[in-house]
Amino acid sequence: MQKELFPEFGTDEKNKFAVGHGLTLTIKEGYPLTAVLYRNREFLKEANLTDKVEKKLFIIEAVKLGAMKSRLASALSISRQTIDNYLDIKDLFGHEGLVRGYSLSDSKSLQVQRKKYSETNNQVKTNIIEQLTQKRHEAREAIESRQQELPFNFGYNKNAKSIAPKEQPFSEEHDWEKTRYAGTFIYFITLVSKWRWLQLVMGYFGDKYHIFMIFLLMASQNIRSIEQIKNIHSREAGLILGIKKIPIKPQIWKQFYSAAEMRISSSLLSDFFRYQVHVGLVGLWSWFTDGHLLPYTGKERTHYSYNTQRRMPVPGQTNMVTCDADGRIVDFEIQEGKGDLRSYVVDLAQKWDKDIPAGSVMVFDREGSGVEYFSRLVQGEIAFVTWEKNIDTKKLLKLKDELFTKKLEFNGKEYSFFEEEKSFVYKPKDVSLEEYPFTLRRIYIWNKTSKRRTCGLSWTGDKIMSTEDCAQAILSRWGASENTFKHINERHPLHYHPGFKMVESEKQDIANPAVKEKSSLIARAKAKLNKLYKQLADAKTATNKNGSVRKNSAKDRIEKKIADQKEKIDALQEEKKRLPERVDVSSLEDYKSFKQIDNEGKNLFDFVTSSVWNARKQMVDWLRPLYNCENELVDLFYAITYCHGWIKSTKSAVVVRLEPMEQPKRRAAQEQLCRKLTALGASLPTGKYLIVEVGESPI
Repeated sequence: MQKELFPEFGTDEKNKFAVGHGLTLTIKEGYPLTAVLYRNREFLKEANLTDKVEKKLFIIEAVKLGAMKSRLASALSISRQTIDNYLDIKDLFGHEGLVRGYSLSDSKSLQVQRKKYSETNNQVKTNIIEQLTQKRHEAREAIESRQQELPFNFGYNKNAKSIAPKEQPFSEEHDWEKTRYAGTFIYFITLVSKWRWLQLVMGYFGDKYHIFMIFLLMASQNIRSIEQIKNIHSREAGLILGIKKIPIKPQIWKQFYSAAEMRISSSLLSDFFRYQVHVGLVGLWSWFTDGHLLPYTGKERTHYSYNTQRRMPVPGQTNMVTCDADGRIVDFEIQEGKGDLRSYVVDLAQKWDKDIPAGSVMVFDREGSGVEYFSRLVQGEIAFVTWEKNIDTKKLLKLKDELFTKKLEFNGKEYSFFEEEKSFVYKPKDVSLEEYPFTLRRIYIWNKTSKRRTCGLSWTGDKIMSTEDCAQAILSRWGASENTFKHINERHPLHYHPGFKMVESEKQDIANPAVKEKSSLIARAKAKLNKLYKQLADAKTATNKNGSVRKNSAKDRIEKKIADQKEKIDALQEEKKRLPERVDVSSLEDYKSFKQIDNEGKNLFDFVTSSVWNARKQMVDWLRPLYNCENELVDLFYAITYCHGWIKSTKSAVVVRLEPMEQPKRRAAQEQLCRKLTALGASLPTGKYLIVEVGESPI
């Protein structure tokens, strides 16, 4: 006997209903109660009947497919009038009416229905506040006990507790007021609840926390400098930040320098990054490190970094940024001049060794390639994946296609790959040290879309990483892949450096100009020697009448000049060897000393930028299940953050209402995200809860 294609279909005749036009409805008992719709035994749709919204949408869809209302009502144990009401609400208000439970009252005005829903929602908010208040003390005790267990200080609350009540954030109580920066509030809720951001800032800086709230506004609204703050509405921005009013520009600079002069940015960053690692807000398996240029255009003499786009050295610094596989910032360090990626990666692994005993796989670009550096990583047991430098593309093209046995689709492109091993031997310059042989994994990658081939190198130690894992790590941050550093600067002012205080640099050594001068003399002497060799080749041997070689001929004179030139070159090379490769500029005449940019203020600003970026990543993940168009997801999120709205501050809560988005699908996602953020139960040190909602103007 042949088995049925859908064995669950028709297993219980009492739960199977023919609803017309070849449609059959099956009710699956249990929890959750589920309805499954078939047409001629072919599956069409399934719905959870315990979800009211899903049930309504299922009924509307079934009627559109041809289901008879009377039979459908009988199967679902509802009245036919209910189905008619659903259809009328759908026609009158769209999906919004079904989702938000609008009814067909005497007044069918959408404005009246929304007002009624708003009143119901206010009651729900009141209930939420009461429930959160009951659990407030238990939650706070749990947080304090957890804080004592953490292996770091986290700024602790001495400074936060000393803040006067009037200086606390959102201390002002007021009725609904309009603000065009309402979208910034969703960053604030996420940071307060997940990152304990306000506790960290106030714990370190006390009543100087205002400058961080201003930086939060700049990062979230893409305000590129403090000078641009003159274009914002100070009262509206101050309301959403809880500081009453944004001060004038001189006062902002005063607050900034007051915070920077405390010289505690390193401790602030250390606690912030370690907290992320300990509570699982960033990934730990693979870390991607790259550097980007922070240019300097002032008059002081600084060391040079490198501009990749212009392919030339320029004055500036290098910001070494480390991200996890999802693009969340794990750590960063601003280095003077070009920076040292190799040392940074090793220091990074050692820095996090106690917090992450298993270690993370370090992924970096070709700048870290080299036998000496690879041997250093292998001996240090630091797992890594990188591109291979100076590969012979002609040899790669000659490889047989049959070798690329494994396939991978990444970022919409097709790849094939396979793996081999490559042996290295590191020979130290110090002859007394032994040679160190080691073997790396070599991953060959064939981009079938662009018809190009390349390869990477990896050493994973005792970590279990397949060839595909290594290939994905190589492709994850460069080329057509998401470039975290580029995207941060597009959406947030990552390159901005507030204030350029200059200090004396510790690196005052430069390449010895005398060495460069000797190299130039040697090059000119060699060029002259080459000319003499050409003259010698053209010169003919002169002879006397008796056939003997004539003395002091032209050829003899050229040969003597060649011998003299060789002696001159040897002498210059010997002088060059005796010269030191680098010298201190203070020992030279007409040389200015190098200045170093003080990055204390830059670290404070980048701390806020990193916080906002990581919060953005988290909220996009929350938004993803609520909106099924992946290509529009990030744009939808930023549209929400730029929403205008209204804010109200009471004794127990700060409530922000965002103006609704026009498209029903986007509005539904906006509402669900705001409900998610409200449910986090974020609260201020004063006990006020943070609530965000979507609705019409309350004014």
